Amino acid sequence: MNAAPADQIRLLDVQDLDVRLQQLTHKKKSLPEHAEIESLTKDLAQLRDLHVAATTEESDCSREQTKAEQDVDQVRQRATRDQQRLDSGAVTSPKDLENLQREIASLAKRQGDLEDVVLEVMERRESAQERVSELSQRLAAVQTKVDDATARRDQAAAQLDTEAAAATKEREVVAGSIPADLLKLYDKLREKEGGVGAAKLFQRRCEGCRLELNITELNEVRAAAPDAVVRCENCRRILVRTAESGL
Repeated sequence: MNAAPADQIRLLDVQDLDVRLQQLTHKKKSLPEHAEIESLTKDLAQLRDLHVAATTEESDCSREQTKAEQDVDQVRQRATRDQQRLDSGAVTSPKDLENLQREIASLAKRQGDLEDVVLEVMERRESAQERVSELSQRLAAVQTKVDDATARRDQAAAQLDTEAAAATKEREVVAGSIPADLLKLYDKLREKEGGVGAAKLFQRRCEGCRLELNITELNEVRAAAPDAVVRCENCRRILVRTAESGL
């Protein structure tokens, strides 16, 4: 393949822009905010699980408290009715009076036990409410951090996208001035060789593989016509000759 020396040199400009685009893509993927957001998101998920558990516990305690208070109220109402019967004098049989008094005493003890249950449930519910409140505050704090990191990431990504768009436009302009067959070969090699399809021959060394050409290879390059597209014998990339090639 042949191509004007100027076209081959412009190929290096395309290569520089392609490297720049690769760097911008890598930088965008490697923004520190990505890892920060991932870590914070994991913390957020754990806190949400704990918050759900605490909220469920508080809800269960609420229902348990309501049930215990209803039980206390039922016993209290029954004890009130029995006391009213006792005070009314309607019960005159000594045995019935004894049974009624025994039941009132039993109901008083039952009411006391149930009230203790209510207090115990209220304490557990209060503890659960405090836990819910604490977790809600922690969730809000971590969410704020996530939002802040996301905003910083988006801002940095937008800046990199702007730079990439400018580099892409510049590449289109430069690539448009290069013969199609040369550009096609370059793109093929670039894809195959890790993003580098053309390299400068600098001081007898290929800037692609960083290896110095031996004397035989140098003589072959020296003998090649100026418009001949030469390739590095080691990495097979397009080898672009310049005034700094050391030939």
